[in-house]
Amino acid sequence: MPAREPTSSDLTRRTFLRTGALTVGAVAASGIGVATAAPGGGKGGGGGKGGKGGGAMTNPLYLPPTLDPGAGLVTLTAAPGLVDLGPYDAASAWVYNGGMPGPTLEVSTGDTVQLRFQNDLPEGSITHWHGMVVDHDNDGHPNQEVEAGSHYDYAFPIVQRATMNWYHPHPHERTGKQVALGLAGAFIIRDAQEAALGLPAGVRELPLVIRDGDVDREGTAVIYKPKSSGYEGKKAFVNGTLEPYVEVDNALYRLRVLNGANGRIFRFAFADGRGMTLIGNDGGFLPAPETVTEIELSNGERLDLLVDLRDLDKDDTAMLVDRNSGWDLLEFRVVRSVNDTTLIPTSLPAPPAPLSDPVRTRTFSFDGMGKINGLEYAMERIDFEVPYGQTERWVLTTGGNAPHPVHIHGTYFQVVSRTGGRGQVFPWERGWKDTVLLQDGETVEILIRFDHGHKDLYLMHCHKLEHEDRGMMSNFLVV
Repeated sequence: MPAREPTSSDLTRRTFLRTGALTVGAVAASGIGVATAAPGGGKGGGGGKGGKGGGAMTNPLYLPPTLDPGAGLVTLTAAPGLVDLGPYDAASAWVYNGGMPGPTLEVSTGDTVQLRFQNDLPEGSITHWHGMVVDHDNDGHPNQEVEAGSHYDYAFPIVQRATMNWYHPHPHERTGKQVALGLAGAFIIRDAQEAALGLPAGVRELPLVIRDGDVDREGTAVIYKPKSSGYEGKKAFVNGTLEPYVEVDNALYRLRVLNGANGRIFRFAFADGRGMTLIGNDGGFLPAPETVTEIELSNGERLDLLVDLRDLDKDDTAMLVDRNSGWDLLEFRVVRSVNDTTLIPTSLPAPPAPLSDPVRTRTFSFDGMGKINGLEYAMERIDFEVPYGQTERWVLTTGGNAPHPVHIHGTYFQVVSRTGGRGQVFPWERGWKDTVLLQDGETVEILIRFDHGHKDLYLMHCHKLEHEDRGMMSNFLVV
């Protein structure tokens, strides 16, 4: 059989857990928020079997439903709910539309999106469309936070090429908590160039929201144990599932990968050393495919990967692992042999022309755990202005307590160089990006231009969410 799709019994059970149980009194309180209980042991314990593919995973991978906000108004409701984590089938969390992660939004270039964020959390929130090129009114800026019981409406055209972005909360000083408790989801854009490539689709295209987290000792709640240096949980979640497996054919698969963790950096690889064909990142397709065996991905970054399982036989497995933590992440179980003739592309759609000839240079130091250029974030303060349509060089440096994944709202940029530290631009950092990793001792230069039709207020910030919450953000105005 192909990659496992939910059965009717699965859907009935998950629908109850993820939606119907929202009325359960034990879930409703703000007490679901910050907890100090020890992480759960027993079934579904750590991140897997040691990062070497040494043992079978135990729980079927959850695949969120898909919604199309380009075809009509879609409401995303953030609320406390009960989720099935695999070993714990009724754990309280904070969820979009009853799921962890929330539904995968899928649109096409040229669509006009209509979305309503309904806040049924016990505190204020707002949803940011990470990687979407939109104006300020649709960006989910912290100054657009809505109180509990209220909603915020978005409407914006899709003006960018095929890629996978994502959505998550962005309230000031509470983003880390709300994401850690479960609020995130994938946002996929399609276009005609992508369709012409004949890439794996349907059950052979897997959106994977990979993060870490903690569960209380009894397995009754997803919990958040904040740490100013950056939260790292003791369990690996893939699409909200602990110790997951997915049933597959011996075929070519497309993995749409997001590092959705608050503070953990993953180094993805397969336990058997098999290559992964890298075809895209944050901003869409790369200039050319490249085969790699390891990829280090920081918070908020995305990958578009092709993984060829055609060398495997029925009952064989392949394990996606994290070399940094030593965790096993996702087991691919071959349950059927097929004759898959899908071609791995040797070329990709031409990206937008590279930027050149910057008219000015700006330097930004990410200092400690809560400042940019020595300043903590202030909601009403504009820290700098950027002329519309002009190419600039931005020099990003660290002032301690890295890693700092630097995310910029409102456009994409190109990574030009990295000096110090790792001292190179990696294959997954080529093309167009909206987030780039700074490690201690590193300086990264990017070229950036705002030319998508919006002269507006945007943010730059560290995407280690605890640093963001402490003030490592900066307002800037495109003029």
